[in-house]
Amino acid sequence: MCSICVFYLQKVMGKKFGELAKIRGVIHYRLSPYEQNIFAGYFSKGLPNLVRRIRSQILYVAPPFILGYLIYDWANKENAKFNRKNPADYANDE
Repeated sequence: MCSICVFYLQKVMGKKFGELAKIRGVIHYRLSPYEQNIFAGYFSKGLPNLVRRIRSQILYVAPPFILGYLIYDWANKENAKFNRKNPADYANDE
């Protein structure tokens, strides 16, 4: 939202954006960012959840990557083999 609009709303309404109307029956709770624990549950819940997700998806994700790597490796070896000169052609050279 443009700064001119914000100043206009503050001037006309007398409040900042987001606090323009009181609605009965709606309660808003806010917690200061300085009071929040940003790593709450990261090590106790986050890492085990990450391991669980990886274990549940590894059989779907790993085979295409392994197959792709094997094809890539085979193609590089074939390319190197075809781009190399045949040593038997030069065996009798002096």
